[in-house]
Amino acid sequence: MRSRFLIAVTVLISAVAVGQVATPGGPSAGCGVTAPTADPAFNERNPRYQIQSGDTFDVSFEFAPEFNQTTTVQPDGFITLREVGDVHVSGQTVPQLTRTLCDAYGKIMSGPSIAVVLKDFEKPYFVAGGQVLHPGKYTLRGETTLTEAVTMAGGFTTASKHSQVLLFRRVDDKWTEAKVIDVKKMLNAKNLSEDPMLKPGDMFVVPQNRISKISRYLPTSGVNTYMNPATF
Repeated sequence: MRSRFLIAVTVLISAVAVGQVATPGGPSAGCGVTAPTADPAFNERNPRYQIQSGDTFDVSFEFAPEFNQTTTVQPDGFITLREVGDVHVSGQTVPQLTRTLCDAYGKIMSGPSIAVVLKDFEKPYFVAGGQVLHPGKYTLRGETTLTEAVTMAGGFTTASKHSQVLLFRRVDDKWTEAKVIDVKKMLNAKNLSEDPMLKPGDMFVVPQNRISKISRYLPTSGVNTYMNPATF
């Protein structure tokens, strides 16, 4: 009898350790939270979508359908939940959002099992600016490199300086990373191994070349400056 009791206690402790049994103040069962991978390279290549203002999603309760609801993220990043109130969710991934909802409803019910399904959200995009034929905002579908994005935007204009394409990537709310990409060199060398892969929200700007900045009229004495090959 004693051995059976010890076996039961061991099984219960193992279940709690792997999250199969809800403990007071601990993770709720059935939240479906995916553990992040320990591989930084994988996370870099496959970033999870983060909830933004204006996103709409369904919240479904497996054992309490009367709590099912559809909610929209307000401009301040909060949502209003039935029987719970306001909860800030902007910037969270779907697994993180599921965890947040489970914690919120865990205060009024035991072990909520919640599923979140995005309905309307910001589609991945990139912005093309400067000296391309069709500047604007484009949907980012699948893996797209910088040179492919330039092609999608109509290609370079005759006034473009494609040896100094500027790529801007937002790091966080306060910082944006800027890189200068020599697309001309890559194309001339027929080597696109260093062609950067775009991420959602990236923006590239193609500046004007030096010749395109010449005024229509200029002092005759200054013409020799532009005729000297060393200046280009």
